[in-house]
Amino acid sequence: MAEKRDGKYEKPKNRKGTILRLLTYMLQYKYLLLLALALTVGSNLLSLVGPMLSGYAIDAIEPGIGRVMFDRVFYYAGLMVLFYLVSSALSYVLSVLMIHISRKVVYRMRKDVFHRLMDLPVGYFDTHQTGDIISRLSYDIDTVNTSLSNDLIQILTTIITVIGALSMMIVISPNLVLIFAFTVPLSIVLTKIITGKTRPMFRLRSRKLGELNSFVEEMISGQKTLKAYYQEENTITRFDEKNEEAVEAYYRAEYYGSVVGPTVNFINNLSLSLVSVFGALLFLAGQMSVGSISSFILYSRKFSGPINEAANIMSELQSALAAAERVFNMMDEIPEPADASGAVALEEVEGDVKLEEVKFGYTKEQTIIKGLNLHAKPGKLVAIVGPTGAGKTTLINLLMRFYDIDSGRIAVDDRNIEEITRASLRKSYAMVLQETWLFQGTIFENIAYGKDDATMDEVVEAAKAARIHSYIMHLPEGYQTILTDDGTNISKGQKQLLTIARAMLLDAHMLILDEATSNVDTRTEQKIQKAMRKLMENKTCFVIAHRLSTIQNADEILVVKHGEIVEQGTHTELMAKKGFYHQLYRAQFE
Repeated sequence: MAEKRDGKYEKPKNRKGTILRLLTYMLQYKYLLLLALALTVGSNLLSLVGPMLSGYAIDAIEPGIGRVMFDRVFYYAGLMVLFYLVSSALSYVLSVLMIHISRKVVYRMRKDVFHRLMDLPVGYFDTHQTGDIISRLSYDIDTVNTSLSNDLIQILTTIITVIGALSMMIVISPNLVLIFAFTVPLSIVLTKIITGKTRPMFRLRSRKLGELNSFVEEMISGQKTLKAYYQEENTITRFDEKNEEAVEAYYRAEYYGSVVGPTVNFINNLSLSLVSVFGALLFLAGQMSVGSISSFILYSRKFSGPINEAANIMSELQSALAAAERVFNMMDEIPEPADASGAVALEEVEGDVKLEEVKFGYTKEQTIIKGLNLHAKPGKLVAIVGPTGAGKTTLINLLMRFYDIDSGRIAVDDRNIEEITRASLRKSYAMVLQETWLFQGTIFENIAYGKDDATMDEVVEAAKAARIHSYIMHLPEGYQTILTDDGTNISKGQKQLLTIARAMLLDAHMLILDEATSNVDTRTEQKIQKAMRKLMENKTCFVIAHRLSTIQNADEILVVKHGEIVEQGTHTELMAKKGFYHQLYRAQFE
């Protein structure tokens, strides 16, 4: 059955492939698995001796024989207790061992997923919801963990118990075993039919939960905007819809998954009824003793019980496989392309940047940058302005090689960036974005984020240049103050200044500022611009700005419109032309 997506069904993915990949992870601990297998075999074989001893004990009781027979009964009963105790001890050790194995597997799996995330291009995160990514890293992997530590033991136990019990039943009475030739295939067929219908439901459940997590993460991050626009009721309505979809998907998966257990249980109880009837007939015919019948019934329960339990955990296995599929799908995402063969590291950067006839589009159907030419000379401040959607931020993505161009050439110091390693190219830039990003840690650690060997003096110098040092020193712990939850204990403008200080600290030869001063007041912004000019001597700077008053001193201003440079020059030159830049500038002050 296909998976339902927005009212339609998709074909489910390869279950066998998912199982094989899980086994690949587990086989990395093959010696622990062999020990677990030995414990499973030992525990179950010891428990399988019990029914046979029970039959011997029953047959030892004969009317009129007296105490001699009771000694034999107690002897068999004592052996049963001993075997069951040892079996329970081995089961306990097995459970602890499987928890240990699953912990190792899940650790490695989560590590591999996170490493793959670090290798993915920026485009992946532009097109995938954060909440869904987090859901795969947490919920889906935890689901796999639970299945490995519990369900795998149950499956191994089922296999050994079923084979052992069947063997003992054949020894006791081959005729009665024929009953299961009818009931077992019936159980298998029904289980296969039901699980075939429920498997896509569990995949849908995992996906809907990921969508719900994405929505919640997005709404929590935008609480201020949400409240400012009085969208609480609308958000609650949208949440209720997504919550209903997630709950409905969960209910349908669990509801239909729960059908398997009772169905198989009914068939197993039917088997016991038939065993009782035909066993009684064989006893009356003198072909079986009461003890043999008792042992056969106990073995039949051990035979059918695991089958019933296996049917009950099929829903959990379906959920685990669906979760594993989502995790492996993320691992299978195409990583950022490797550096070209022969690519060299960019060293002794001068900061001479050229773009020649560059064309680029995020999709083949829509070209954003059309034949762009640009020459940023070393140590110059280049401002990029234009209306929203003109391609300003896209240009920065291309300079950093977050995306590769469709045609044309981008060069740094007359070397094509495709012939330069990505790591060295990006290290040559310091970047400050409009959206500030700070992590939980001290102010010192946040400013020194891009420079591992940064000293306190260097951090203080950068903070002073960014006009944030005085504020930091007024905090109780100074530079050791802990920032929490993306810096929510400081203002947005102060967060922006910290990110600017971080960029200033880097020994980068080129700097990118994407609306970097949008959250600070005009006076502070002017001070920062002066400090930047002093600190950025002999460095190339690209500034994307909407507030045109802040770029009047730029060495060169590029006016971008529809992915093309329509005007180019200094502020004075562009104002004198009375063209598009003149219109933008006048519009801001009128």
